[in-house]
Amino acid sequence: MSRKIIEMHSIVKNYYIGTPNELHILKDISLEVEEGDFVSIVGASGSGKSTLMNMIGVLDRPTSGEYVLDGIPIRKMNDNQLSDVRNKKIGFVFQTFNLIPRNNALKNVELPMLYAGVERKKRLERAKELLTLVGMGDRMDHQPNELSGGQKQRVAIARALANDPAILLADEPTGALDSSTGRLVMDLFHKVHEQDGKTIVLITHNPELAEETNRVVTLHDGMIVDDRPGSGKAAE
Repeated sequence: MSRKIIEMHSIVKNYYIGTPNELHILKDISLEVEEGDFVSIVGASGSGKSTLMNMIGVLDRPTSGEYVLDGIPIRKMNDNQLSDVRNKKIGFVFQTFNLIPRNNALKNVELPMLYAGVERKKRLERAKELLTLVGMGDRMDHQPNELSGGQKQRVAIARALANDPAILLADEPTGALDSSTGRLVMDLFHKVHEQDGKTIVLITHNPELAEETNRVVTLHDGMIVDDRPGSGKAAE
């Protein structure tokens, strides 16, 4: 029986609460994602995609509503507890890679495990294994400035997988890449999804990439206006 990783009920996010210019960004969002699902969230600029990603990734708190992440109710947690949940439960992949410039690829992948208290020998083994998985086994000693955009993103995906998170949360992961490099990165997400059964939530403005996922959720003006199956496979 499948298990729910994300359970969001009636999530509202407002800014400048109680002021004349109060902004209503998310309006009554309810979303459930099951373990092993590959979901894309699409919508025009200003539709609430980034804010929803921040909620899913526990980077921000909702104004109201309930969020249960991998069985953990988020509402009553303090900032330290939320930080711990982020490090252990969520692997982030960003459009701008967010690698640490002075660290080589291996050390970048080790970092989340260092914060999680994993001993050095295990960190090294896991980091090498993940870099090999993403096709970067021969670039472990390279600094980020010695890598191409696609190589940086592959290192970022390896880093996101370091603590075996419940969710891989990717925010426009191909947005800074040319189409052929973006294709390689998207193929890597399919590989991780199919081989490891990893739950992936992809935020994208690219309808073709969204169509490749198992499920396409469309936002408009802070509301879910469509939730339908995708093809679940890469375009030929």
